[in-house]
Amino acid sequence: MRDLTDAPDEEVAAERARVAATGWGRRLLDLQEDGQWAGGACFPGPNWRAPTPAVGDPEGQPWTASLPTLRLLRHFGIDPQHPDVRAAIAAVRENSRWEYAGEPFFEGEVEPCINGGAVEVGAYFGEDVDGIVERLLGEQLDDGGWNCEAENGSVRSSFHSTICVLEGLLEYARAGGRRDVTAARHDGEDYLLTRSLFRRASTGEVVDEDWLRFSFPVQWHYDVLRGLEYFRATGEQPDPRLTEAIAVVRGRRQPDGAWLLENTHPGLVHVKMEDGDGRPSRWNTLRALRVLRWYARTT
Repeated sequence: MRDLTDAPDEEVAAERARVAATGWGRRLLDLQEDGQWAGGACFPGPNWRAPTPAVGDPEGQPWTASLPTLRLLRHFGIDPQHPDVRAAIAAVRENSRWEYAGEPFFEGEVEPCINGGAVEVGAYFGEDVDGIVERLLGEQLDDGGWNCEAENGSVRSSFHSTICVLEGLLEYARAGGRRDVTAARHDGEDYLLTRSLFRRASTGEVVDEDWLRFSFPVQWHYDVLRGLEYFRATGEQPDPRLTEAIAVVRGRRQPDGAWLLENTHPGLVHVKMEDGDGRPSRWNTLRALRVLRWYARTT
């Protein structure tokens, strides 16, 4: 509504209020138990058992714990001030602990990709995530990005980690966070832009062909559409270095005008939202259309 039809604010607000009361949003809220989803922060707890029949691929990484669920609620546009949402977030704050060392959810853990997600959902839902932001600012690498392997000695950034952190810092800035993250965001953005969002800086080769196919939910994985979605969300003028990535998105459009679901990241999920890889995707079509609309309006 907002991104494709310029619906007025009151219509958008009314629709967002429905997310907590009906459909997938209500379903996810109802699945919270003891302040967490699936008994864990990033991964399901040891006592969690998938329902029968299971939804998704039981052989992959489960996407049912608190972080991926909160990310999905944010994607749904759920109203952070809805009473049921406030109760759910308070329960996370009081009860959810990271698997790494038992840290409280909104204090983060050690991996930038996870902490970026925690900042993103924390800022969206009005939680204090200043401590995580402070840590992320101190972990930015010399090339401008972030890497979860930095603690093991890596000095080169990762597209995956960098986009997770950038999304978190952007949400933090929009929420009026106390720390100035402008310079860190600029350097992280430049890391992606220097590589045209999908190429190696050293050779110009495509880093990973999977990044040219679009999944949803993206989880912690990078792809070109996710990168473009970030730059669209900044509301800034498109950088000329986005041109090739925009061409990739245009080239994935199907004759019927839709974009397909591709490269789904295997794992158990709470709800099935699409018909499967190779089929038209409402989510990818929405995301691609609003990226192209932003690009056309501002160039």
